[in-house]
Amino acid sequence: MGTALRTVRLIQIAMLVSIALYVVVGERVAVHAPTPNLTFFYAVSFVSISMVGAIFVVRRTLVMQSEGVLRDRPDDLVNLARWKSGYIVTFALCETLALFGLVLRLLGFTLSQVWPFYLGGFALMLFFAPRAPRAD
Repeated sequence: MGTALRTVRLIQIAMLVSIALYVVVGERVAVHAPTPNLTFFYAVSFVSISMVGAIFVVRRTLVMQSEGVLRDRPDDLVNLARWKSGYIVTFALCETLALFGLVLRLLGFTLSQVWPFYLGGFALMLFFAPRAPRAD
């Protein structure tokens, strides 16, 4: 369990650093388009809200169920792999939120319009930090 937890934490740290890099790249390369397409912005916003819901579903179906089994049987490799993949998928979805912010920034939207995407991905990734299942 210790190796899997360490691996998932390293993946989380790498993805958090990449979100910070998205902000830096977005500010350095941003194009100042006169009127970016607001319909596209609203579509990406809708998809982002749906992805937040998907994050909670993945957490409930993969991570929390595996944690329940791992509390009783910490040496169960199948559930350990499921637990690990659940966290990786969760982090990938959080990363995608921030990536949407970068794409919107590169299309000409202002930082004040895209910061919720960056912040949402970063905050959710911190909120869902991996924890080892403990017996109650």
